[in-house]
Amino acid sequence: MPGGRLTQQERQQIALGVADGLAYAEIARRLDRPTSTVTREVMRNGGPAGYRADQAHRATEHRARRRRPAEPRGARPAVLPHGRDPEAVAEYEEQFTAVMMQSGLSNKMTARVMVCLLTADSGSMTAAELVRRLQVSPASISKSIAFLESQALVRRERDEGRRERYVIDENLWYQSMVASVRSLNQQVDIARQGAGVLGPGTPAAVRLENVARFLDFVAESLARAAEQARDVLHVAAQTPPGEVGGQDRPETV
Repeated sequence: MPGGRLTQQERQQIALGVADGLAYAEIARRLDRPTSTVTREVMRNGGPAGYRADQAHRATEHRARRRRPAEPRGARPAVLPHGRDPEAVAEYEEQFTAVMMQSGLSNKMTARVMVCLLTADSGSMTAAELVRRLQVSPASISKSIAFLESQALVRRERDEGRRERYVIDENLWYQSMVASVRSLNQQVDIARQGAGVLGPGTPAAVRLENVARFLDFVAESLARAAEQARDVLHVAAQTPPGEVGGQDRPETV
């Protein structure tokens, strides 16, 4: 598998693949590159909707010419807990961030904060810890946390020192699904309201009523699935670390 930086020709092939709607894995296979390389390249240079080969190549050359400052002390421990490989963890977090951005967290900083909290053994960090870890301003952390809170993805609590901590709840995905159901129900209500305003039986009203019926069905199904999955989550939480269904699993990052 070739290494080194992507060439301009490879970037043009990536741009063509993205435009054709190909999966990153397929583009990577055609280039004989790791999928993570293609994912990182696209997400770092405008995302699927904004990726341009020439712009990406110029941006990469500009970054390469800049003198890269030494990493500040405290940004990442030299030795990570549980014998984790720092380079492997960093690569994983970068890939995880790209996936989170594709799934809806379009703001990269918000995705980085989310990944940082998810991969912390404690599942929580203070604003100061996030600032040191990600080497960004307190304002960036505050803005990202505000968005994550609005999506029910994190919550705040105070520790013994009265410091405010941002916590990834054990019911994170359940709470997120519940928030999605609420949003869908609001869309159902507004669509049905519009059907009444525009006049029953008119093309626009029929369209909105069909949208409402569809979203109503999805919301009901999602709510039911979330409740069932919540039970599974609680069972999994009681399973000893490294074991699922009585079988050992390799420790993850």
